Amino acid sequence: MRSTGALRTVRALTGAVLAGAALLAAAGTAAADGPSASPGAGGEDGAPAAAGTTFRLATEIRQGERAAAEGSAGDYFYWVFPADAGQRVTVTATVKLPESAGRQGASRWRIDVHDGLRRRQACVHGSQTRSVPADASSVELACTLRTVRAWAEPWSDAPLPGSYYVRLTVVDLPQRDLGLPVRAEIEAASADAGGAHAVDGTLSAPLVPLTVAGPRNEGGDGDASEEEQGEQGERERDDTVAAGAPEDGWSSGWWTDRWLWTAAGGLLAAFTTAAGYSLARGPGRRPGTPA
Repeated sequence: MRSTGALRTVRALTGAVLAGAALLAAAGTAAADGPSASPGAGGEDGAPAAAGTTFRLATEIRQGERAAAEGSAGDYFYWVFPADAGQRVTVTATVKLPESAGRQGASRWRIDVHDGLRRRQACVHGSQTRSVPADASSVELACTLRTVRAWAEPWSDAPLPGSYYVRLTVVDLPQRDLGLPVRAEIEAASADAGGAHAVDGTLSAPLVPLTVAGPRNEGGDGDASEEEQGEQGERERDDTVAAGAPEDGWSSGWWTDRWLWTAAGGLLAAFTTAAGYSLARGPGRRPGTPA
């Protein structure tokens, strides 16, 4: 009897332990699948969902993708993207503000673009700075740069191929509104300026080319060996750096529509010369006709 009772007790304790372990495992799984995400996790279509706080910590983005970041009013948001010769880049930003009931007054937001040497580039189009009334829910900013040149004189401060940094921040708001949560969305897109902006000289290397220290997204399987993780990290790093550069390489294209205009001009000059010669020679005479 004693042995039977002891066996039943052991079985009951074992069942309780297994049930507790199952509950703990379920709780851990629920916590892992919860809504919280790491600050560097990607957004829609793999776009970054965070921004840097300084030039050196700027978040790398690609042209054409819309990145987002959440922060506080008064923070600095930094992104960096590549731009090549012949591109006319436009940077657009949207800042979503908290409810007007929690704000004390109007604010003013500003977007700046710097090249790889951290020289501020002038905006030729767009609303670079905008004031926002207290009841507004968002503000949109835009900055269109001058056409990126393949080569320029040092004194010109012209945009050159390489990295471009975007800085977004609020420049004026009530003191009590500092620290309120905001959400910033940014996108950099470019249009081909054409051969009219082509120049004869080119840079041998881009001005501070865009490079990253590693993959933007989180790593892979933690059970892989150190050698496999190292190889995977190198492949992802190479893929990320290659993806940050233009598809045809930095300033590698020699073809512009200026060649078409040159060829058309040559043909027009040849036709004009032949027509002028015919008019100057006069009407032709038949063979055997006396002069």
